[in-house]
Amino acid sequence: MTKPLSVQLYSVRDQLAADRDNVLRRIAGIGYGAVEPFDPTADPKGFRKVADDLGLAVSSTHAYALLSQEPAEVFDAIATVGTDLVIIPGGIAHEEFTTRDGLSRTADLLNGLAEQASAYGMRIGYHNHWWEIEPRIDGRHALEALADLLAPEVFLEIDTYWAAVGGADVPALLRGLSSRILALHVKDGPVVKDEPHVAVGQGVMPVPEILAASPDTWRIVELDSCAGDIFDALAGSHTYLTQLSGS
Repeated sequence: MTKPLSVQLYSVRDQLAADRDNVLRRIAGIGYGAVEPFDPTADPKGFRKVADDLGLAVSSTHAYALLSQEPAEVFDAIATVGTDLVIIPGGIAHEEFTTRDGLSRTADLLNGLAEQASAYGMRIGYHNHWWEIEPRIDGRHALEALADLLAPEVFLEIDTYWAAVGGADVPALLRGLSSRILALHVKDGPVVKDEPHVAVGQGVMPVPEILAASPDTWRIVELDSCAGDIFDALAGSHTYLTQLSGS
């Protein structure tokens, strides 16, 4: 079964805080079939009911909360939200990705969380920004070196845009890490750190080549910031990606 296009809800964080149900309704109305929460502990039962009513799957969830809250409570919330893919999207000091010792500590953290997650039938993943890509360890991106230290069940969600900002050849990175990758953040823009993002297909990212390099993963649209109307950008992204896939 083809995975539906998903949206990382951080894209609409301000709108979500004002009117969650309407935001989810608008996302479903655009045609997205899934969403990726960034805080699964925020009213998980209410969220699940609205998502179910709208026919929205939960592709995965980010879970910063695992780094600061009681893990059992977070995993229980995630179970209610309805996904088994749990992603750490940062919260680890950037400096840890500049040395082998730092990578070992990071791997120990992620592997320990993965062991706890397995009791809930869940898997732990890690989501990159640029700071896991820019540093080189023995000529390889730090994220690639980290992957060698992770337990087999730990997966990666590659943010393709931040990988490009960090200097990666993104299709090559995806091919090299293919056995680890279960999800992609698909986004577009000028590939400049502090510039706003644009609808997928309207920037300089080689989106067709990126998707071809990782054909079976979740595609999750995200705009960290947007100069125009965010819902217009989400709609434009959906149109472009749907036409690209021929579906």
